[in-house]
Amino acid sequence: MSVLTSHSASVLQSSPPSPWLSRVLYPLGRHLLLPNHFRQIAVRGQENLPRTGPVILAPNHSSRWDALIVPYVAGWDITGRHLRFMVSMDEITGVQGWFMRRMGGFAIDTAKPGITSLRHGVELLQQGEILVIFPEGNIFRDRQINPLKPGLARLALQAGAEVQVVPLAIHYSDPVPHWGTQVSVTIGSALPVKDYLNGSPKAKALQLTQELQCRMQQLYAEASSVLVAADPVEQSLRMVE
Repeated sequence: MSVLTSHSASVLQSSPPSPWLSRVLYPLGRHLLLPNHFRQIAVRGQENLPRTGPVILAPNHSSRWDALIVPYVAGWDITGRHLRFMVSMDEITGVQGWFMRRMGGFAIDTAKPGITSLRHGVELLQQGEILVIFPEGNIFRDRQINPLKPGLARLALQAGAEVQVVPLAIHYSDPVPHWGTQVSVTIGSALPVKDYLNGSPKAKALQLTQELQCRMQQLYAEASSVLVAADPVEQSLRMVE
């Protein structure tokens, strides 16, 4: 699932999340699909999730399962709030696209450059919504936080002082999650955008991006250590690495 980059363009806007579909899919995922697929889902830091106001959730992206794990740890059952995923145009088509749009997702056309691509995300934040943006920009299975794209920080700064950016780290016991894989999620404290508004927008976006990268790296190490401590196999793999 991709995020906007500095070359993103127009936005395929979404409708509000479908109430009836949310009532069906959230319980199915939370109580049936995820608990039966994964051996364990360990979560730390849910107290750091804001219950009100505009929020950007910033998880690392190592699997398509991330799109289900994030609502599991930070969605309606936890915060009482719907999540709005920002995705690439190729993920808003077909059956996946049908569900994504009806769950409040919206797409960025990365083929057409332009800062106007941020507009819909800014509008949602100014309405007090929670956006989910994968700032690495693609799926990476190399068990590290890859360099972040600048789009998230630019969007956050444009949306204003009330926005909070919450870093998340998702770690799977297997780089390609399968039945029986363990998952560890660590949610960090929010980065208030108001702390980055004085000065050059370009410099402040870079500063926010760098700080977010640092936080995500720390959280990923914490999430990884939870599984290493709990699983002798994971611990032996870490020793080999």
